[in-house]
Amino acid sequence: MAFDVAKFLVRKTDLEGLCVVQRPRIEDSRGFFSRFFCAEEIGPSGFILPVAQINHTLTRQSGSVRGMHFQFQPHSEDKFVSCLQGEVFDVAVDLRKGSSTFLQWHAEILSAENARSLLIPQGFAHGFQTLTDNAQLLYLHSAPYVPSAEGGLHPADPALNIAWPLEFAELSPRDMACPYLTNDFEGL
Repeated sequence: MAFDVAKFLVRKTDLEGLCVVQRPRIEDSRGFFSRFFCAEEIGPSGFILPVAQINHTLTRQSGSVRGMHFQFQPHSEDKFVSCLQGEVFDVAVDLRKGSSTFLQWHAEILSAENARSLLIPQGFAHGFQTLTDNAQLLYLHSAPYVPSAEGGLHPADPALNIAWPLEFAELSPRDMACPYLTNDFEGL
């Protein structure tokens, strides 16, 4: 027995290439069915295929921040980020050299309830703040993680001026050690 499956709704943001993806759900008294990812529908929005790596995170305490992380070329990656449990304030910052939106950021509330994902292109830093305890995220990556290519920016950098909704409850030593931007940063 076949049934119709709704299409993903992709909304562009003000930052070129950064998209919000609404994952459709078919609901009934038992719960719901949802396609999580479809290369045929998501790929044309900018995700470089195939999916090379999938990561799953759990952040226990509300107010915790993870990020702002990115990969240097030639190991840059697209990310498809979704919240499976709880709620997060998910942020992407444009670090692309020469971009008209260089150093601008965009945030979305991602939650298990709203079934939204953020499609983050190469050249963006990414991070999030948990708005609930025990938030779980799932990341689809277009390239495998290469530790020597990792970069990061301090999430509280005044040059980024990210309007985090909560006081920082927890920030890892690794993220605390990330640098603040200097005037000579030209982008990725």
